[in-house]
Amino acid sequence: MRKLNIGLTEEQRQGVIELLNRDLADAYLLLIKTKKYHWDVVGPQFRSLHELWEEQYETLTESIDSIAERVRTLGGYPVGSAEGFLKLASIKEDAGSVPRATDMVANLVNDHEQVIRNLREHVDQCSEEFHDEGTADFLTGLMEGHEEMAWMLRSFIEGESLEPDGSVQNKQMKSPVGV
Repeated sequence: MRKLNIGLTEEQRQGVIELLNRDLADAYLLLIKTKKYHWDVVGPQFRSLHELWEEQYETLTESIDSIAERVRTLGGYPVGSAEGFLKLASIKEDAGSVPRATDMVANLVNDHEQVIRNLREHVDQCSEEFHDEGTADFLTGLMEGHEEMAWMLRSFIEGESLEPDGSVQNKQMKSPVGV
């Protein structure tokens, strides 16, 4: 392969590729979890969640392809095995359980928020440490997509409180006095 001459050193490119592969692993696990919940959800909110998660896993599929292509653009190879994804990801599988619908939503909110925090950190690293503003801009766009997906999920369970452990606590809405 011809040596890349795009204004980044080999070390800078490799540092960015490592970050991108971590982001790819998180996105892939999030895709798997979203699809699993899409298949398993039951209850009165089935249709709305089923449709929302279909939209979100389609978006995740596109972003996964974009991340892998960005890795290739920088001369690297994207992680592409379940073992690799599990090794590099910061989020965890939800294997062997079928949570309640609201717990599914809460789990996905937590995962998207973890991905957002990681992307925020990776944007800074790409820009400040590796001087790769192109990848920083690319990751900013991914982060904005995850922010929107997390917002939609949080909106679904509005009126219920997300606990630190990811469980959902019902809040009783109190009516103003005299109403």
